[in-house]
Amino acid sequence: MHRRARWMLPEGVDELLPPEAAQAEALRRRLLDLYWAWGYELIMPPAIEYLESLLTGTGRDMDVQTLKVTDQASGRTLGLRPDITPQAARIDAHQLRREGVSRLCYIGGTLRAQPEGPAGSRDAVQLGAELYGHAGVASDLEVISLMLASLRCAGLEALHLDIGHVSIFHALTSELGLSAVEEAALFDALQRKAGDEIAAVLDEAGVEQAEAERLSALAELHGGAEALERAEQVLGWAGPAVAGALEQLRAVVESLQAREPGLTLHLDLGELRGYRYHTGLVFAAYTPGYGRELARGGRYDGIGQAFGRQRPATGYSAELKALLSLGDGPEAPSGGVLAPWGEDPALLQRVAELRAAGERVVWQLPGDTDHHGCDRRLVAHNGTWELE
Repeated sequence: MHRRARWMLPEGVDELLPPEAAQAEALRRRLLDLYWAWGYELIMPPAIEYLESLLTGTGRDMDVQTLKVTDQASGRTLGLRPDITPQAARIDAHQLRREGVSRLCYIGGTLRAQPEGPAGSRDAVQLGAELYGHAGVASDLEVISLMLASLRCAGLEALHLDIGHVSIFHALTSELGLSAVEEAALFDALQRKAGDEIAAVLDEAGVEQAEAERLSALAELHGGAEALERAEQVLGWAGPAVAGALEQLRAVVESLQAREPGLTLHLDLGELRGYRYHTGLVFAAYTPGYGRELARGGRYDGIGQAFGRQRPATGYSAELKALLSLGDGPEAPSGGVLAPWGEDPALLQRVAELRAAGERVVWQLPGDTDHHGCDRRLVAHNGTWELE
């Protein structure tokens, strides 16, 4: 192996150097202040847990993304977390066990076996917020509004919100008796909006024409607010579960149009991201010129049941380093005071006072000629140390 290869990072793994690392920390602090202002409490789950805990609830889809090691202390299998959402659900259900509404937030590192997409990172810094204990549309709207505020906190203003509702697909397929293979093929064709393939899968599964037409229609029910009107015409008679989902979508769209008049809204009833664990509204935010999601989330009621306590839940997550690369967020602190190295008690006291006041003070070590980004220096003048 060439000696330089020793310093190469694994594929999909990156690191932040100065000044990007300081900018990321400034953004992290600003986001935590935002969460606090909205009433969300910070949690810091461990980076590694027993595998069965990580793969509970939403984590089941994360099995192939979880790097696994053997715990030498217990002999059990541990997993490095690829997603913090299941950990937040465990904390709400098992550790906190609160009654009523609970709001939790987090910012922490995750590690995935494979990147999400060609330009995705395997060692992401995931940020997010979760709201537990409320099953109504109001909590979905709160989480969506907080997600948009978080993206704007990172300096992203041109936002596009995509909204769907997985309950419609669940309701239409629940009584069809599809095999796992047939359901997977239908899901794949629906995500690609491949009408002919959707029809072929349903025909091979022996689905009656009326149900097949409703499922096929999901691929075409996308667009602006007018897509909801089409959906109500096509699916409004499909049963109470579908009708309830359409009513929720209507309430969310009307509220967001009033709250966010400049926001571009797009409805897609064939969008089923996370349909294996999401139970209701799903949403994702985009910005022009970036082909991937900025943030995503949705409702996942019942995830806490696996941890001993079923709770309504909704939340969102995003990736800090992606937001940093795209947005016009906070700048890293710059400038500072250069102090000559010395033992003068007055100098030492002056440096301590400046640092206590929030100043950046850098010692200029003997023989060092670099200014280290400082724009001022301490100079002795008539027995005192003054800035110039």
